[in-house]
Amino acid sequence: MSKTVDWNDQCAFLAVMETGSLSAAARRLGLSQPTMRARIEGLEALLGTALFTRSVHGLIPTPTAKAMAAPARAMAHASEAMLRAASADSTMAAGRVRLSVSEFVGIEVLPPMLRSLRNKYPQLTVEFELSNASADLLDQQVDVAVRMHPPEQSALVTKKVPSIPLGFFAHRDYLEAYGRPGSKAEIGNHLFIGPDRNRGDLAVAALIDDPARIRWIARTDSHPAQLALARAGLGIAVTQISTAARYPELERLLPDIDLPQLPTWIVAHENLRHLPRVAALFDHLVEAFEAYGNRPHIQQ
Repeated sequence: MSKTVDWNDQCAFLAVMETGSLSAAARRLGLSQPTMRARIEGLEALLGTALFTRSVHGLIPTPTAKAMAAPARAMAHASEAMLRAASADSTMAAGRVRLSVSEFVGIEVLPPMLRSLRNKYPQLTVEFELSNASADLLDQQVDVAVRMHPPEQSALVTKKVPSIPLGFFAHRDYLEAYGRPGSKAEIGNHLFIGPDRNRGDLAVAALIDDPARIRWIARTDSHPAQLALARAGLGIAVTQISTAARYPELERLLPDIDLPQLPTWIVAHENLRHLPRVAALFDHLVEAFEAYGNRPHIQQ
């Protein structure tokens, strides 16, 4: 006789896999810890194998649990996709639609775009993931994504929007204290905010000067943090020109240095692209990013 696993037990298993403890998993699912323990123990009894071992670092998944993780996540994503599909009339732009964007886009770029989206589609709810890793559109983890690299899967519908220009920016207080660099030759006298380990960003930093000569005052791979540090007056940072233009305390520097632009695509699964709720977000983002990428470049 085949074994049937209760869906709630599968959710409990995945929560423990992703949080590493019964207490954290219980909080995620809104359950008590004894209930969570009972579900895991019941699942282990049904399967006839241990799924987790205890350690000082929490619950450690066994090889069996690791093998089960990917199918469990796929089922959870499919369940979420089903609930989003059922969240509203399929003939109108309403209900839930899930969006994946990078951390910087989600914090600095997306909010004004969502405000105008709300004005057009007040019955649409956007759930968005902030991650610099690409969510999987093929298994419908998300409905729409904004990506800075060209999608390769043939089952995806993509729209190239204008690339996003980058520039050097610093707070006016910093520039009053340290002066304004007029050329690359003067960069050695300044403090920079930049990447920590991100290879792509390190390549941009190398365009400034010999990396060994750069005086880093702060380093982080978080682009929102880099912008925040620049706005606090710590030093010079590279950021998106259209976003920096919203902050009057920031001044653009060295506009003649040619920095790489961020190529940008709006992406959706071909099976979802024409659903009204997905089409509304997709088309709105295309329009919004075309305006964002085509804003005039502010000068020094």
